[in-house]
Amino acid sequence: MSTEDTGDDWANAMAEQALEEAEAVELDELTDNSTAADLSEEDVAKLDAIMDIPVTISMEVGRSFINIRNLLQLNQGSVVELDRVAGEPLDVMVNGTLIAHGEVVVVNDKFGIRLTDVISQTERIKKLK
Repeated sequence: MSTEDTGDDWANAMAEQALEEAEAVELDELTDNSTAADLSEEDVAKLDAIMDIPVTISMEVGRSFINIRNLLQLNQGSVVELDRVAGEPLDVMVNGTLIAHGEVVVVNDKFGIRLTDVISQTERIKKLK
């Protein structure tokens, strides 16, 4: 595959994405669908106490490990090779814990991420141990 073919593929993918109509979605407020028998008043109070705690969410495109000598030589225009291939899903991290995978989208000239795979709660708990 020539470099020109790769550029055409990239241009075609970008054009396809521009043609797709991506709509911003309003997120619904979390609601308590449980019955009174499911949760005691104490449990509801505990849950309400943590609902407003802020967390840091980040999207990771990839990683690279370089030594300080090479880090100090980076300047505008430098390219850092990442450990992922093009088209591979991004990692969605909350406070450093992987919770999902997704793909980059552009909505109203802003970058966003469309979740493609959410890690189950049991898998997340296993990774914590």
